[in-house]
Amino acid sequence: MTKTESTPHTVLDLRGLYCPLPVLKAKTALRHVPVGGMLVLECTDPLTVIDVPHFVSQTGHWLDGQEATGDLFVFRIVKRH
Repeated sequence: MTKTESTPHTVLDLRGLYCPLPVLKAKTALRHVPVGGMLVLECTDPLTVIDVPHFVSQTGHWLDGQEATGDLFVFRIVKRH
């Protein structure tokens, strides 16, 4: 079992939302994720490939992974504090 499979996670569907809404909604959602928990973002805004890693870096959380499938961008953020 990988870390992603064993970590409790919350999925946030942000499809159709554009900058800055995906990051703002992720920030709000992280308040309800336990430390060590994971927030999975599903986005369609191509700018999230820049915005989300920057947000994660600035807030001290950990980006466990990101992937793109067609127009869908998925980010896995682990809450550190």
